[in-house]
Amino acid sequence: MSNREVVVLSVGGVRFVTRASTLQQFPKSRLARMLNDGDREFKLVNGEYFVDRDGTLFSYIMDFLRTLQVSLPADFLDYQRLQREAEFYELYPLADLLSQEHLLKPRQEILEVRFSLQEMQAFFRIFGSCSTTVETLAEQITVFTGQQSGQSWNSPFPSQKPLVALPLERPSHHDMVFQCGTDYSAGDQFVARYVSIKPDNRKLINGTNVLGLLLDTLLKDGFRLLSTRTVSSEEKIECYSFERMKRPAGFAVTVHQTAGNSGVAQAKRSQVQKGK
Repeated sequence: MSNREVVVLSVGGVRFVTRASTLQQFPKSRLARMLNDGDREFKLVNGEYFVDRDGTLFSYIMDFLRTLQVSLPADFLDYQRLQREAEFYELYPLADLLSQEHLLKPRQEILEVRFSLQEMQAFFRIFGSCSTTVETLAEQITVFTGQQSGQSWNSPFPSQKPLVALPLERPSHHDMVFQCGTDYSAGDQFVARYVSIKPDNRKLINGTNVLGLLLDTLLKDGFRLLSTRTVSSEEKIECYSFERMKRPAGFAVTVHQTAGNSGVAQAKRSQVQKGK
């Protein structure tokens, strides 16, 4: 690689090495003009370009130029300062996104599990502030039912008798309802309901065991237990509240040349789904 293709910058004393093409993503920016000696703010000293700006924030500028995406740490707070830096370098698509910091900040996600144990049955209701999370969790939970005879609460389910999968009750996009345990129908016949939660393959009938597996699944998925309280002592309803910080959708900037003017780059904002 020739020396012209490699550019070294010292921003506030922090050294960066990159390609010239990376700095030319936006031809009208000051970084692009710098390469043509068109900006006096940048001093060329011993083959390195020096500019007296914030070096830490410039690392996010470089990440944006390399990926054309805005991706900031969950605990990032310096939106206004980074916006000011983007405006200094005349990277206006980035400055525009940063001015809408509410789109970039992680959001708190709340999920609540209500559990009631009544004789031989256990009842669950899960409510979540994010409908997508509730939908994903509903796909993990399956209730199996079958009519049995002469069995007790803790008896293992008889593998020789087929069980039928039941759809979960979904009162709304934000919650789900299901139950497990046994319910006598007539004589010594009763309906048994088992719960399976992926990726665990077990079918559990004991409500306390199902609750333990459900809470463990949520903790592994990044939720944090906030509180445990009794909603109704008479009905024995316990409530478990969870939270997690959900990463927002990232934003990508598409750069293209306008017809008849190869020296102008335009930016188009589009959402890119990120991980949690």
